[in-house]
Amino acid sequence: MTLDVTTFIDSKGGNAEEIRESQRKRGESVELVDQVIEMYAEWVKLDFEVNGLNKQVNAVQKEIGAKKKAKENADELVAQKKVLDAQVEAKRKETREFEAQMRQKASTVGNLVAKDVPYSLTEDDNVTLRTWHPDGPNGQVQKKTDIMPHHEVLLRLDAMDLERGAKVVGHRGYFLTDDGVDLNQALISYALDFLRKRGYKKIQPPFMVNKDIMGKTAQLSQFDEELYKVIASDDEKYLIATSEQPISALHSDEWFEDPKSQLPIYYAGYSTCFLHQFEKVEQFVITAPEESWNAFDTMLGNSEAFYQSLGLPYRVVAIVSGALNLAASKKCDLEAWFPFQGAYKELVSCSNCTDYQSRRLEVRCGLKTKDQQRKVYVHMLNGTMCATERALCCLVENYQTPDGLVIPEVLRPYMQGRDFLPWKKELPKGLQKKQG
Repeated sequence: MTLDVTTFIDSKGGNAEEIRESQRKRGESVELVDQVIEMYAEWVKLDFEVNGLNKQVNAVQKEIGAKKKAKENADELVAQKKVLDAQVEAKRKETREFEAQMRQKASTVGNLVAKDVPYSLTEDDNVTLRTWHPDGPNGQVQKKTDIMPHHEVLLRLDAMDLERGAKVVGHRGYFLTDDGVDLNQALISYALDFLRKRGYKKIQPPFMVNKDIMGKTAQLSQFDEELYKVIASDDEKYLIATSEQPISALHSDEWFEDPKSQLPIYYAGYSTCFLHQFEKVEQFVITAPEESWNAFDTMLGNSEAFYQSLGLPYRVVAIVSGALNLAASKKCDLEAWFPFQGAYKELVSCSNCTDYQSRRLEVRCGLKTKDQQRKVYVHMLNGTMCATERALCCLVENYQTPDGLVIPEVLRPYMQGRDFLPWKKELPKGLQKKQG
């Protein structure tokens, strides 16, 4: 993941100050930009030296040819050429290694922050764009003290085993059981069907990605310690943290020569996520550069329509510049209301990464035009549709009654037609005392 190195260079049609300003907005190092510019100048100098040596080689080769044609001894020139060839190879190696260092340095600079992103370094300044409530524009969310938190709802439904989960896994471990499994699968199936009806292609990716690909699609310097690795002899792979990672690489080294007929592509990815184990249905979209912001609005609109269909109150929030990951040019979250906690919690995160991912993955876009200075790459966007266990927690907090759980209407076809789940057991004694 990276910006084009020439975008740092004003004389190459770039805009270094724009990148510096973007870094300031992120709260990231501005000095990095100047370091890349200095390294670019040094790289150009090294490349010039390679070309100079090549010219010397060609000149000597020409002299050798003339000597041989004249049936004269060329041993001295041949020896001279051998020395020059070694110098060329050494200088090329030095140039290649320096170029790799320069590109690595450039990859630590974040994507350009979109102009309409709120400028702040604290998430307290995230901007609420709109709210939605099933009771209409005048509906109000409220904290409820006479209901149970989501884990207690699931325990009373016998839909989760926390005690044995903690025994097997440790802190926060759990088993979903019976109706817990059914509700989770219902959310997965409904989310996938919801997106397919809107023109998305369902896709279930591999759970492992090789190190080379993961390095191109994720910021390994940032996430290497958080990702799980599977190592067998010389083969190193990573367990995926989201289906976005393998799907972004699906079209690596491909060229969409006719974007008007080939793009956009809308994928509905489904996978287990191994950063913190949960299932997620993900929107992943590939577009021509000029279409990505329309796609961003479409994806966010699909997420809103999904949670409206589930009847969950929510707000849409624009994330501040200082909280963006390096790849995102802009990010909006959908935060749903948890009535027991009396708080909005993130269920959806939608990002436009523009060409920041596709450049390293070499996913090209459109035929080259006569006056084009640099390669054009597709834009890539990702957005949660449903991180199922998290959405399940929100759902059960909102739909509990004194007698059990009402199943949202849209999920009933996936729940064997049931519309209500009665309590199956009392809370464990420790939790009862806590409540009392």
